[in-house]
Amino acid sequence: MKKAEHPSNKAQLPKHLQQLNLFAAGIDIGSKSHFVAVPEGTDEQPVREFQCFTADLHRLVDWLISCLVTTVVMESTGAYWIPLFEILESRGLEVKLVNARHVKNVPGRKTDVLDCQWLQQLHTYGLLEGAFRPPEQICALRAYLRHRMNQVRYGAAHIQHMQKALTQMNLLLHNVVSDLTGVTGMRIIKALLAGERDPQVLAGMRDKRCKNSIETIAKSLEGNYRPEHLFSLKQAVESFEFYQTQIAQCDREIESLLASFDAKVMTTPPTNSDPEDGASVKAQGRAPAFNLKDELQRVTGVDLTKIDGIDTTTALKVISEIGIDMSRWNSEKHFASWLGLSPGSKITGGKRLSGKTKPVVNRAAAALRMAASSLYRSQCALGAYYRRMKARLGAPKAITATAHKLARLIYSMLKHGNEYTDVGQDYYEQQYKSRALKNLKARARQLGFDLVETVVENTSKNSVLA
Repeated sequence: MKKAEHPSNKAQLPKHLQQLNLFAAGIDIGSKSHFVAVPEGTDEQPVREFQCFTADLHRLVDWLISCLVTTVVMESTGAYWIPLFEILESRGLEVKLVNARHVKNVPGRKTDVLDCQWLQQLHTYGLLEGAFRPPEQICALRAYLRHRMNQVRYGAAHIQHMQKALTQMNLLLHNVVSDLTGVTGMRIIKALLAGERDPQVLAGMRDKRCKNSIETIAKSLEGNYRPEHLFSLKQAVESFEFYQTQIAQCDREIESLLASFDAKVMTTPPTNSDPEDGASVKAQGRAPAFNLKDELQRVTGVDLTKIDGIDTTTALKVISEIGIDMSRWNSEKHFASWLGLSPGSKITGGKRLSGKTKPVVNRAAAALRMAASSLYRSQCALGAYYRRMKARLGAPKAITATAHKLARLIYSMLKHGNEYTDVGQDYYEQQYKSRALKNLKARARQLGFDLVETVVENTSKNSVLA
């Protein structure tokens, strides 16, 4: 009689525990050196340390190729991973960047050597997913735009220095001029630094669009002109103008880069008639100084600024972070979840513990939240939705919910080329009332009642009576 085989002889590992990446390497990123682990048997010393100098990074890649490594995983530690990541990609290796919080080692065993081995082991079994990284063109656009945002922030700090110097001299120019760095404000400040002290002469430099009269502005310019405060004002103005020059140079680089993008649609030649398109740029450099709207429409194939709350600057921020290829996300729900705008699903024992959104640092989500918060007084469907959610849930949750809607609209437009048309506040309110009435009738039927719609006299509105 044949002896029966033991079940363990035919047992196989589950699919998710099978070795999917046989030639995978793990790298623990550091500021001075990197620790690299390759599979056992591919080298006599499977774990090595390499310094961060460029020559050592090339030597690291040569060693990986000699070990037949085809895919590499590393943690996103500060900005130290970027040089090695770019060199690995240029040599044809598949590189995955993972969040350090997602690959925590066993508690109590935290060393650089163990970290790289742990990364290599997890990647061998296919248990790691790489972080999103857009194409090279988008990465370059993102770098320029982030640098520009820093320059704008640095310039804004010097506006505060200018205002402080004026306040110390009791020159209350900011009380009568809405924008200190506007036409009127800068004319007066430049004249002050040139030696003019007559309030009437200074007030006469107001722009004709300024709301306050010459007399009001002149009263605000009677102060105590002290040399030390004038010196502070002068240096603040020079620093502010320096950053405006830097921002203008950055705008030219962004314009040149956008021109190199492939066109999805052909647009008409840019005109300088629309201030929103960049013809009129404020001193703070809030919008790039070129026809950004047409450039974005040419690159994306759609006009994202038709969405209420999305202006050209917001659209550029979002595109520079996510790119224009929406195939990275399976659906608009996946896209919203990646942005951190979807409700959480923390459930245990059949009980929902929390619905908070996951904590992520995403610049695109931050831009969409800023756009959502600007819809509070907008007479559009999205504005009505934001106000209704704010009354029910409060401002923070309402902003997130509205930003979620904006994200889904952007995904749909970029993925399918759909055009956005605002249905209007009245249509949205009518649809909401219809849904509420339908739900009330269904609830009444469950309780054994009927809702009857009657018309109240001397009014055009309907009321629902039970």
